[in-house]
Amino acid sequence: MSERLRDFLTNQNITPTEEMLSRFQQFSDLLREWNEKINLTAITEPAEIELKHFIDSLTILQTGKIKGSLIDIGCGAGFPSFPVKIACPDVEVTLLDSLNKRVLFQNEVIKELGLQKVHTVHARGEDGGKDPALREQFDVACARAVSSLPSLIELCIPFVKVGGYFIAMKGPSVEEEIAASKNALKQLNAEIETVLSFSLPYSEDKRNIVVIKKLGKTLPKYPRNAPKPIKQPL
Repeated sequence: MSERLRDFLTNQNITPTEEMLSRFQQFSDLLREWNEKINLTAITEPAEIELKHFIDSLTILQTGKIKGSLIDIGCGAGFPSFPVKIACPDVEVTLLDSLNKRVLFQNEVIKELGLQKVHTVHARGEDGGKDPALREQFDVACARAVSSLPSLIELCIPFVKVGGYFIAMKGPSVEEEIAASKNALKQLNAEIETVLSFSLPYSEDKRNIVVIKKLGKTLPKYPRNAPKPIKQPL
């Protein structure tokens, strides 16, 4: 791992230990190795993995909300959850994804990196949000480039404890999605607390992070069955 990652971690008030950097390197190696067998990412160059997966994932730490328990909805190969776990080992992390082959990869990462307090769930977000073992059990839910914001609010807020947060990691433009989210926020008893807009470090790529606070319990009818949250957003 390069000095960019060391510097970024230091700027987030995280001491980049050799063990931590070794885990990032192991994760990068596993990602490239498994990507030859199953499609996990279009980003395969080590320097690009470091920037566009690791550092990009870690920008979520700027919210100051990542603590306690975190669930990553539609996490794919484990972004942002694995970089967050490596950098912040005290956070208990759950990865939820609908494709079993990705869950198998996640379990291999957990085993090879020796990560503790990390759990995987093979399920759709619509189903996981109704599971009593997962519903309203987490301090924070997050999603990175999964779907539109109105859909994500319905999918992710049900996992969050009252008073907790859903953090949506979005690309360069989010204004229209925010404007379209008013009804979803109302129905899911949530409000946007802040939006962080910035350029990805060491690049000119624009990013937005939407921080949404859960104000009250989720009505039993949410999330609706698939594919309504995606096909017919609130």
